[in-house]
Amino acid sequence: MTITRHVNHESAHTRLGRAFALGLVLVATTAATAPTATADPPRQGTPDLGANVKVFDPSMPVSEIQAALDATHAAQVDNEMGTQRYAYLFKPGRYGTAEQPLQLKVGYYTEVAGLGAAPTDVAINGKVEVYNRCLTEGGTANCLALVNFWRTLGNLTINTDPKGQDDCRSTANFWAVSQAVSLRRLNIPNGTLSLMDYCTAGPQYASGGFIADSKLPTVTNGSQQQWLTRNSEVASWSNGVWNQVFSGVKGAPDDAAFPNPPYTTLDTTPLSREKPYLFVDASGEYAVRVPAARKNTSGVSWANGMTPGRTIPLSDFFVAKPTDSVREINSQLARGKHLLLTPGVYDIARSIEVKRANTVVLGIGHATLTAVNGAIPLDVADVPGVVIAGVTVDAGTKTSPVLLRVGQKHGKRPSSPLNPTTLSDVYFRVGGPHVGKTETALEVNSDNVLIDHTWVWRADHGVEGFTDTQRWHANTGRNGVIVNGDNVTATGLFVEHFQQYNTVWNGENGTTVLYQNELPYDPPTQAHWMNGDVEGWAGYKVGDRVRSHTLHGGGVYVFNQNNPDIHTENGFEVPRTKGVKLHHIMTVNLAAGTIDHVVNGVGEAADTTKTGVPVYVDEYPAP
Repeated sequence: MTITRHVNHESAHTRLGRAFALGLVLVATTAATAPTATADPPRQGTPDLGANVKVFDPSMPVSEIQAALDATHAAQVDNEMGTQRYAYLFKPGRYGTAEQPLQLKVGYYTEVAGLGAAPTDVAINGKVEVYNRCLTEGGTANCLALVNFWRTLGNLTINTDPKGQDDCRSTANFWAVSQAVSLRRLNIPNGTLSLMDYCTAGPQYASGGFIADSKLPTVTNGSQQQWLTRNSEVASWSNGVWNQVFSGVKGAPDDAAFPNPPYTTLDTTPLSREKPYLFVDASGEYAVRVPAARKNTSGVSWANGMTPGRTIPLSDFFVAKPTDSVREINSQLARGKHLLLTPGVYDIARSIEVKRANTVVLGIGHATLTAVNGAIPLDVADVPGVVIAGVTVDAGTKTSPVLLRVGQKHGKRPSSPLNPTTLSDVYFRVGGPHVGKTETALEVNSDNVLIDHTWVWRADHGVEGFTDTQRWHANTGRNGVIVNGDNVTATGLFVEHFQQYNTVWNGENGTTVLYQNELPYDPPTQAHWMNGDVEGWAGYKVGDRVRSHTLHGGGVYVFNQNNPDIHTENGFEVPRTKGVKLHHIMTVNLAAGTIDHVVNGVGEAADTTKTGVPVYVDEYPAP
């Protein structure tokens, strides 16, 4: 059996729009019942991380560990819009045996991570298991990964052992996912990693993801529409749909034949900083490792030992739970504490204020901040070195001006290029689990900021029960991302469905490495989708006064299912100047609506005569 039996790329391109639409319309929104929270009493040296964090050690029976993972997976595998959050953490050691491999099944809002100083300190004999969701005919048809969001796996070694699985499932580790999903600090020395599930019935589509700081075997990309792999090593990489970007990856495929295959390869990453991680040190104490920023690097950060950076004992953190008030959180931050957000949903009626340089805010288990009464849930001052990681920020039912603000508009911006404020795995939602309203999701006013993987999402589906026309007026968000600061870098910028420009970049010397955007599905009429006299709003806008900007690998998609006659003039809109350079960009039609040009009137229309077939521009301006 070869992978080509499961992936027919030409037919996938022509069928993808219809399946994508069907998958999002038919998403199951019924929340499963989560396991009853039964927190173990803290072990010697184990901090209280809340009821929904489970810490494993190698002395535990494999059956006990497997049962805990399976119970949560059963509750979370379809719980797309639920409020339950979980983290499963493995102390250093070996887990799973040749007779009893351990299967890591990761559902919605679940983080599975090792507690080692390096990924090699925690070894799992077993497999990674994230499969398609089958959304129709009683869960047997329309099987895809287009809505497999919000899950995390990292800081582990996986010694692949497929024992006990059928012929197809035994062929790979399966990580069939889409946006808001990250693999970090993963070491898989054998076997295969597949980013699609080719074992279930079709259409088997997947829609984007992110890998960083990992050593991987053969990777089957398969039906993934877009993907960023950063500062990693791969034995080999096969397949690709539309928009695949590699930055600082040893073993990455060459991109000379772009767009066939559709690879974009940077030898080094211009600016990177790995996500902070919780670990247990040699004396058994818990701490957080905060990696240092690096420039022009490739490969993993842990190749020569512990990732360069600083270690902060957990005692220097305020370990917050959803029952803690913002007043208490801010008091602890003002005293110089860092902040660890344990799993759960936090109602935020006044801003969490991060005012001190080098403060770390680390969420585990997809900790979620929800705006209440129009608050700005997270407000970061113009100071260097702040790190925000592993946090989801939701809009509330009353309009917030912004959901996360980094620096003040027209502020002093006393930042440091060697110590950038960094956002890692920070996700945003406007609608979905409930009505959401904001003017802007993410606003970056400070200079020298690094955005390392974000999904900024105005929901195209959810539990609100709206028609598309109703959703346009109920879940409101003008812009997804506005960048006003200079020298801002984004590695993995995913922004979707906002009602004007999805991304506006006003700062100088900006760099984006992979941009993925889908225009809103739901404008009721063309009149609702007009920028003055211009039809529609570009998915990526660089400010008219900007003189220096670089984008590597970008895609803007259209699916105006609410009104298929709607037009958008350009997917990208940028100043016509030699200092603004777009490398390997494309637009694509998903069966409704039209993007007339790729960028500034260049490139043919992405219309329904070429559904699922990208329109590429290799370089803009043309050399």
